[in-house]
Amino acid sequence: MSDRSVKSSDSRSLANLSSDEVQSVVDEYAEIYDGGAENRKERYRSLVNHFYDLVTDFYEFGWGQSFHFAPRRRGEGFRASLRRHQEFLAEQLSLQSGMEVLDVGCGVGGPMANLARSSGASFVGINNNAYQIGRAKLHTRDVAPLCRFIHGDFMQIPTDDCSFDAAIAIEATPHAPDKTAVFREIFRVLRPGGCFAAYEWCLTAEFDPGNAEHRRIRNDIMVGNALPLIAFTTEVCAALSAAGFEILDARDRASESDPETPWYRPLQNRDLSLSSIPRTSAGRALTNLALQAGEWLRLAPQGARAVSTLLNATADALVDGGRTGIFTPMYFFVVRKPGRPEDCS
Repeated sequence: MSDRSVKSSDSRSLANLSSDEVQSVVDEYAEIYDGGAENRKERYRSLVNHFYDLVTDFYEFGWGQSFHFAPRRRGEGFRASLRRHQEFLAEQLSLQSGMEVLDVGCGVGGPMANLARSSGASFVGINNNAYQIGRAKLHTRDVAPLCRFIHGDFMQIPTDDCSFDAAIAIEATPHAPDKTAVFREIFRVLRPGGCFAAYEWCLTAEFDPGNAEHRRIRNDIMVGNALPLIAFTTEVCAALSAAGFEILDARDRASESDPETPWYRPLQNRDLSLSSIPRTSAGRALTNLALQAGEWLRLAPQGARAVSTLLNATADALVDGGRTGIFTPMYFFVVRKPGRPEDCS
C-alpha cells in the first residue's frame, strides 16, 4: 500500500483505506495466507502490511496504544499490567537518558512513549506499516524530541552498523520470515556490548504436532495474526545464538501471572467493565453485529465484518493456546552483543 496521512476522526473506513479498498485488501490477505507457509514467507511484507491496515483500528478500540499481552498480578488492572511488562524490559536494559534504543516493530508507539517518558532514553521505531507510524507520531507527540520513526522492514534496517546502545521488540519479531536473519540484523545495528530484550510468541514444549486440536489452535493463531510460522522456544534461543548473541536470560513469563488473572483473561468474559467490554467475547460479538448492520446501512466499509470475524476466531484460539499451555506470547529473552563499544570505531 502507498503511504497515506493519518485519517480524519470522522472516517468510516479502516486505517486510511478508502471504503472500496477494504474488501480487496481482505481478499488479498486471504489469498497470501492460503498460498501456504512458503508463500507467506516470500510475501511477508505485504501480508503484515495488509494485516495492520485492516486491524489497527480494531486493536486501538479494544486494546489501547500497546498491542501486547502481559503477566498480571492479582488485583492489578489490565493497563497497569501492560505498563509493568514494558518497564521490565527497560529495567533489563538499564535504559537511561543519553541512550539510543531501537524499537523493532514499534506498532502505534504506546510502549515507546511510556519508556521514553520514564527513562529519558531516545527511541527509533521501525515499522513496515505507514498508517501505524502516523498513529505512533500522534501518540508520542508529548515526547517527540525523544522519538523518531523509520518506515521500513526490520529484516533490512536502513541504518549503519553499531548505531544503537540497546534494542527492544514487543511481540513483533514473530512476523519475521526467518528468525536467525532478523536477529542478525538487530545484532548488526547494535554497538558491541549492547543488549536486546524482547517478548516473542512461541510454541511451548507442551505442543504436540500429532494432536489435531493443537494444530488447529496454532493455525488459527497464525492466520489471525499474519504469522508465517510460530517458533518453539528452543528454536528462538538457537536463532539468537546463531546470530551471534550471548543469551543472558530466557524464560516464559506467562507462568508469572496470578492463576486468577492469566495473560489471556482480557479475551474472556471475566473482567466486565465499560473499558474492558470490547476485549471480551461478548463485546467482540456485539461489535461484529454492529459491523454487519453498518455494512448493510453503508455506515461501515464492506469487509469490516470479515476482519472482526477473523479477530474473534483468533482471540478464541489465543485463549485455547494459553489454557492448554501450548502457546505463549511472552517468551522473554535478553541477549548481549559481545565486545566493547569502542570495537566499532
